[in-house]
Amino acid sequence: MTPDEFVDLFGRVKASAILRTSEEAAAAPAMEAAVRAGFQVVEFTLTTPGVYERIAEFSRRDGLVVGAGTVLTVEDARAAVEHGARFLVSPVVDEAVIEEAERLDVAIMPGVHTPTEALRAHRAGAQLQKLFPAPGLGPDFVKACLGPLPFLKIVPTNGCDEHNAGAWLAAGSHALGFVAPLFHAAEVLEGRVDLIEARGRKLLQAVSGV
Repeated sequence: MTPDEFVDLFGRVKASAILRTSEEAAAAPAMEAAVRAGFQVVEFTLTTPGVYERIAEFSRRDGLVVGAGTVLTVEDARAAVEHGARFLVSPVVDEAVIEEAERLDVAIMPGVHTPTEALRAHRAGAQLQKLFPAPGLGPDFVKACLGPLPFLKIVPTNGCDEHNAGAWLAAGSHALGFVAPLFHAAEVLEGRVDLIEARGRKLLQAVSGV
């Protein structure tokens, strides 16, 4: 899958499941629940123990695109792609990581918080811009940015839930990333995959009609 193909797919499915957990054994069952709910784009953050094994495991599945989050160095990027990641996400803009993603031929989504950072990421070669953390203006921030900068592909990954997902997308967001609203930390650790799956279905339903 090329970076452009990923961007197109992400724009169609409109949502990703982003898992961050401190318990290695809980990671796969929790993400399995998200996949059963219908998520086609999933992300494991590199802060999760055993993350490269999980990326490799899930990337072998047909119809599933797996990415790596919290990518902070060129070495992180290389290791994630070697294990099957097809997109990379970072909480910050780092030109070296963006350049490495281009060399590896995978999509990159650095974290931005202002129009200046978003434009900087775009000009550096980032196909997508992760809005992180979400500003107080909420969806109106995306709409305001896209007025003068319509070529940006902004993806909020903080502050999105089933109640405001439609508003974020209606404002022009390319897609959304669901972290805590999908994976409640206690439920992940307790193995309550039934609750995660049910919540995942509600989140996907919230984005499907926009």
